Amino acid sequence: MADFVSGFWNWYIIVLVVLSILFCWWLVITQSKKGQMSGEVKPTGHVWDENIQEMNNPLPRWWLMMFYITLAFGSIYLALYPGLGTFQGLLGWSETGQYDREMQKAEEAYGPIFNKFANQDLAAVAANPEAQKIGKRLFSTYCTQCHGSDARGARGYPNLTDNDWLYGGEPETIKTTIMEGRNGMMPAWGEIIGNEGVFNVAAYVQSLSGRDVDPVVAAKGKEIFATTCAACHGADAKGTQAMGAPNLTDKIWLHGGSDKRIKETITKGRQSHMPAHGEFLGEAKVHLLAAYVYSLSHQKKE
Repeated sequence: MADFVSGFWNWYIIVLVVLSILFCWWLVITQSKKGQMSGEVKPTGHVWDENIQEMNNPLPRWWLMMFYITLAFGSIYLALYPGLGTFQGLLGWSETGQYDREMQKAEEAYGPIFNKFANQDLAAVAANPEAQKIGKRLFSTYCTQCHGSDARGARGYPNLTDNDWLYGGEPETIKTTIMEGRNGMMPAWGEIIGNEGVFNVAAYVQSLSGRDVDPVVAAKGKEIFATTCAACHGADAKGTQAMGAPNLTDKIWLHGGSDKRIKETITKGRQSHMPAHGEFLGEAKVHLLAAYVYSLSHQKKE
């Protein structure tokens, strides 16, 4: 409502709503008195099926009172709360204001719990049982939709328990990922290298993880890989964490490792997005969440 560029629509809504309510009041009052003032019940002149007539009986009192209560409630509500154009109501209530108050109460109640760990080393927080419980609840609320309740991910969503990281698995790097988000992009090569090139590169990529492929085809794919893929994945195909380019030699496949999926990835490319959580979670919560994620792949070591 506040986005209206003209005051006309503001007054249009106010006048329309007020007139509608006044009309309803007038209609209920006049119609409820009509039958009572006449003193007798008369036909209205409306007839159906030859002999069924509509009479001018007054509304039942309980029904009439419900109309009055509804109109009174609506009138009081529009006076107290927003509903008439840009008028905020006598109470000055708004969804934003209520949200801010609820968030402030939550911060007062739970903020000290999160802040207690904010200045501690992430690795130390990851080893703290209390912090782990809090981090696990945060993960269940904000991360399981993509990474799963067991944090093992799904096609297109990384497994967080295997110590294989696209952008690096150091505690501070994980925190940066959660705070700022990530945008991964694999360009489409299908139109550039053609179907035969895709076939050859797919064979070479599969050979990197020990699969049995035609060595002649893989050799041709290696030549193409060196000129088109090595810039991101590295000459040894072990990936580049600074770019989020995955390691192609470890048998871990983000978008599927079948021959069909690999060819599809090379042909059409891939796009991945990890949303930033820092703005709405705050650094203290992200600190706990990063420590929990870090612990998922270090539990056996610790």
